[in-house]
This record gives sequence, structure tokens and C-alpha cells, in this order.
Amino acid sequence: MLKQFLNLKLSQKLSPQQIQLMKLIQLPTQAFEQRLKEEMVENPALESGKEEEELYEKDEFDNNEDYDDLEGSENIETDEINIDEYLSNDETPDYKLQTNNYSDDDDDREIPFAAPTSFHQDLINQLNTFILTDDQRDIAEFLVGSIDDDGYLRRNVQDIVDDMAFTQSIYTDEKTVEKILYIIHDLEPSGVGARNLHECLLLQLRHKTPTEYVELAINIIENNFDAFTKKHYEKLQATLEISKEQLKKAIEEIEKLNPKPGGSYDSSNRSVEQIVPDFAIRIIDGELELTLNGRNAPTLHVSKDYQEMLQTYKVSKDKSHSQKDAVQFIKQKLDSAKWFIDAIRQRQETLFVTMNAIMHFQQEYFLDGEETKLKPMILKDIADMVGLDISTVSRVANSKYVDTPYGTKLIKEYFSESMKNDQGEDVSTLEIKNILKSIIEDEDKHKPLPDDQLAEILKEKGYPIARRTIAKYRDLLDIPVARMRKKI
Repeated sequence: MLKQFLNLKLSQKLSPQQIQLMKLIQLPTQAFEQRLKEEMVENPALESGKEEEELYEKDEFDNNEDYDDLEGSENIETDEINIDEYLSNDETPDYKLQTNNYSDDDDDREIPFAAPTSFHQDLINQLNTFILTDDQRDIAEFLVGSIDDDGYLRRNVQDIVDDMAFTQSIYTDEKTVEKILYIIHDLEPSGVGARNLHECLLLQLRHKTPTEYVELAINIIENNFDAFTKKHYEKLQATLEISKEQLKKAIEEIEKLNPKPGGSYDSSNRSVEQIVPDFAIRIIDGELELTLNGRNAPTLHVSKDYQEMLQTYKVSKDKSHSQKDAVQFIKQKLDSAKWFIDAIRQRQETLFVTMNAIMHFQQEYFLDGEETKLKPMILKDIADMVGLDISTVSRVANSKYVDTPYGTKLIKEYFSESMKNDQGEDVSTLEIKNILKSIIEDEDKHKPLPDDQLAEILKEKGYPIARRTIAKYRDLLDIPVARMRKKI
């Protein structure tokens, strides 16, 4: 049974302008510049550079009285005003033709960029040195295409045979694919095309010049891989009947190998990505000075041409429906440009006040760079200082970088939780992690410290931490357990 009734309720909704601002705030400098270029392409009423006067005021044209007279005005003569004249791009404004400030330094210069050969293309190029039939080459190229960026062939041979039959109409068998795979294993970098780590290490060892310790390393990987990965060195010595020194030399040969042969090629040919800091902190006369990257503060203004179009229509007495549609388009673009400029201004203010609060909160650290002076700081601390929502502070800190006298750092790295030391003082978990890392770096690698001993050492230093917390921090620092840190 359907019923109609009135329901009164209060709800909060973000306006399109607020959503636009939130999206702009979370963008780092380079992404913000790209977003700015996209907006200027989409909205012709938005221009960069300085403008002497602002003719357009939003409130001035928000009144719809000018449009009221358009109802039923189909017969209005439009000879006196033609909106197409103002929309024409045939004439270029004089100020765009001025060349008083032109110099040779402003010439566009083409910068040549290297076009590196991709990892997979390099493998295919190497196949040209082998004498292969057409069918063998097709299979070899398919295998190369199946190798991942780490250099591994992680697919089952039978699956590859089926895939070639269904997708490439290449009909073969597992034995043939295995033979072609042996050719792939001869390509550089050595170890490429391996199906697992065990095979990868063996391929690399077999490519090395045979020596006593290389042969011993091959024996260890081929026949005692499980004991090696678990670092059961005493068991290896007993099984292989070798001395501790011989085992040490063999392990040194294994440690020289690359567990990701494709990764080394990729990293050497990958374009270097530069970090563009959003802020800069400098120490001047013992005081901290914060600046916002100028690329985050572009000079924008509303197009003078579009303002004049709307002004001309406003003073015109004769208004038609076609003119109304054109002017509504102009007004929409002008409003959008005004909102975008306001959003950028608010973005600049939000970024600056948030980073300024972080800088003053961590003033002791920024003055001397000692990480132990980093205070416990959470998003709520900064949100309360600047009067913003926690989510807004999170957007500012999540993907922004600050250039400090001690290096360029991700802002969110300055946030950390707190815990009590033995004197009841709040200390940053960052400080505890750094101390833990230092203890592990200085430990005897022949007898690495287990988590319970690490907890005892930290307790002696004044940080009463449970063993499970040590394990948690160790995982966050990407440090393996004691057994895996052991060296012979």
C-alpha cells in the first residue's frame, strides 16, 4: 500500500565548490599544475597572468531580472546587437601582441629525451643472435612476453601451451616449449626466465666462472636450498662436510646474485622521477621561515573579453533567446572561473596554515634536525591548532613534501603516536623505532638479538615495551627476525 507524507529532516551536503576545494587540497604540486592546465583548457574564461582591473563581480550578475524580459520575446529585433561578434576569436587582443619584454632567453628550446629499449624488447633483440625456425621464434617471443618485470616466468608450461593454441593459433607441446625455454635462460641478464627463486639462483651460478666456491654454492642451492633459506648453517656444514670458512665463501657467492634479474634492468632504464617539494623551511637568524612553493600560487584572472561580452549584453536593450543562451554559457564559464580562482586561494591558505602549525609544533626538530626531538603528533593536534577538520589536515599531509635543511621529507612522516617512557613522559614512536634500528645495526650478526632481548635493552634505556610491540616495530622497519639476520 502506497502512502504519501511529508518528512522534515536536516542534512549536511557538500557544495560543488567545497568538493572542488577538497580535491585541489589533496593534490601535490605536479598534479596540481596538471589540473590547472586542464581547467584552463576547459574554461576559456580563465586566464593566467596579472590583470589590472576586475570587471566581473559574481553578485552583480546573479540577479536574474535581466532574463525576465526574455520570456515571450521571440519577435524582438536583434540587428543592434550580435552576440556572435563577441564570441569570435578572429581578433587577438592588443595586449597579447606586445613583445616589449621579449628576449632571446625566452626561445623555446627542444630538449632531447633518450628512448631506452624496454626490458622485453631487449630480450627479443637478443633472440636475433640465435638461429631459430619461424615456429620456434613465435614460441620464444611468446615466452618473452610472458616474463614479468622481475624477470620470472611464473606461468605453468602447460598453461602456456594452451594459451598459445587458443590466442595465437600456435600448436605445440610441453617438450618443445621446454627446449625454447632453455634458450631464454641463456639471455642476459642471467637468471631471466626462471620459474622460481631456486631456479633463478641456479641459472646465475651456472653462468659464473666455475671455481671451488661457485661449485659449492651450486651444490647448496641445488640440494640444500631449504636449509640455506632457513640459515641452518651448522646443518649445512655437517651435511656437506665442509669448514665454516668454506661455507662462508660459498654464501658470499650466493649473496652476489640478483633475486630479481629483470628489476636491475628496469631500474637502470627507468626515467628518474623528481620530487617537487610543496613547502620550504629555512632557518634565518635562528628563526624558522616557511614558504609555499610558487608553483602552488599561480596568478589567475577572469578573461577580460568574457567580462566585456557579459557587460555588453547587460546594457543592451534588445535581447533574444539565442543571445540569452549564449550569455548563459558565458556567465557559466565566468562563474566557474571565479569559483576556481577562489578555490586556489583557499587551497594556498589551507596548505600554508597547516604546514605552519606543523612547523611550530615540531620547532625543536626543525631547528637542529635531531630526530629524537620529534614530538608525538597526530592529525587531531594540528586540526585543533588551525581549526580545520582532521580529514583536511590528512589531505594536506598525505602527499605533500617539505624541503628542510635536513632533506626533503614527506610531511606525514612527522606524525607519530606517543607512548610513556619510564619517567612518565610522552615520547614519539619514531624515536623508539630509530633507537631499535640503531640497536639492531650494532648487534653481533653472528648472534643476532631476538625480540625478547631487544625489549630488555629498550627497557634498560627507559622505554618499557612489550615483545610483541618490538615485533610490530621491526616489521614496520622491514627488519627480519633474528634467525634471518644471522651471518656466518
